[in-house]
Amino acid sequence: MFLRLIFLLVLLCSCSKKETLSYFEKISLNDVRLETPKYGEWRYNRTEKLQTFTDFQKSKKIAPTEKRKFIYLLPIGNFSNLHNIQIEKTKEYLEAFYQLPTKVLPVVSDNKIPKSKTRILDDNNKQLNADYVLKEIVLKNKPKDAVAIMGITEKDLFPRPEWNYVFGFASYEDGAGVTSVYRFQNGNLNQNNFQKSLERLIKISSHEIGHMFGIQHCVNAVCVMNGTNHLTETDEHFARMCSLCQQKIHSTLKYNNLNRLKQLQEYFKENRMNFELSLVNKDIDALSSN
Repeated sequence: MFLRLIFLLVLLCSCSKKETLSYFEKISLNDVRLETPKYGEWRYNRTEKLQTFTDFQKSKKIAPTEKRKFIYLLPIGNFSNLHNIQIEKTKEYLEAFYQLPTKVLPVVSDNKIPKSKTRILDDNNKQLNADYVLKEIVLKNKPKDAVAIMGITEKDLFPRPEWNYVFGFASYEDGAGVTSVYRFQNGNLNQNNFQKSLERLIKISSHEIGHMFGIQHCVNAVCVMNGTNHLTETDEHFARMCSLCQQKIHSTLKYNNLNRLKQLQEYFKENRMNFELSLVNKDIDALSSN
C-alpha cells in the first residue's frame, strides 16, 4: 500500500511537470541541431557566441509602441507584375511571422541614385551601393508610425568596393534594412523560379527584421536567424525560428503563440511550402501533446 502511494505521488508530480511545460520548452523538441559547418559556410571561419535569453533581455533593441507598430516594405526600382505579387506575399508572411500589421509603400525609383553610388560588373550587372540606398532612400521614406522598414530592390547590392555583393544590409538601431531580389531569382524572375525566390525573400526579410528586434545570429539550432554566406546555405536554413529565438521575439512582441502558428500554417498551405508547413505542424502538435 505504501509503495502504491509513492508511485501515485511520483506519477502526479510527473504529470504536473508536463502540464506546466512552457510553449518554448514544448517546441524545443522540434529544434534541429546544427551540424559542423562546411568550408565556405558562415560558421566555418567565424566563432559566434550564443546569445542567451538573458543576454537578449539586457541588450538595446527596438520595440513596437502604440504610435510605432507597423512594419513597412519599400520597393525600390522597376518591378514586374510577378515581383509585385512576390512583395505582397512577403508582406503577408511578415504579418503572420511577427504578428504586426505590415504595409507596402509606393515604389521608389532608383534612377536618381548617383553614378558614384553604383557600379557595373563584368557580366553587365548593375549594382547599387547598399549603404547609400539604406540612408538616402529607405530611412528618408520611413513613416513615423513604423517600428521597422525593409527596402526591397530589384537590382543587386554591394556594401563596400571590396565586396562582391550582399543579400541584406541594415541599421538595426534605426529599424531599417534593405535586401535585393536579384540573386534570389538568378537575375530574372519568372514562373519557374518564383517559388524558390519567394522562399529566399521571406527568409532574408524575416532574418534582417529579427536583427532589428535585437536577435543576434543563432548558434542554438537550425534557424532563420543563422548566418549565411551563400544561397545554398540560405536554402538549407529553415524559415522557422528555433525555440530560443522565438522566446526572445515573443518577450518583445507578446503575441498569441498558437494564433501565430495557425496563421503561418495557413500561409505555407496556400503557398505550397510543404517543408515549412511540416515544421509548423510539428510545433502545433507539440502543444497538444503531453
